[in-house]
Amino acid sequence: MSKYGKHVFICTNERPEGSPRGCCANQDSAEIQIKMKAELKKRGMSKQIRANKAGCLNFCEQGPVVVVYPEGTWYKGVSAEDVEEIVESHLINDEPVERLIFK
Repeated sequence: MSKYGKHVFICTNERPEGSPRGCCANQDSAEIQIKMKAELKKRGMSKQIRANKAGCLNFCEQGPVVVVYPEGTWYKGVSAEDVEEIVESHLINDEPVERLIFK
């Protein structure tokens, strides 16, 4: 049993330059992960929710990609500006951010 209630995986995979699929790393996914960790810490939630870097989540064209478990909610095209909204709406209030959901 995990000590965390939720896990947030942020794809930070890096593909070779010129890859036709692109990659999340070239779209500032590392900044998203850093900001997510900082926001959780600021709100005193870093012991309940874990924000991890992830390898390739296989949806590079939709990146940056973020997935929240245990719900299995996938987000696409996430930017650092979306982090506070994801934390407040989804991680705190259990209401996924509809405009970012990858369906």
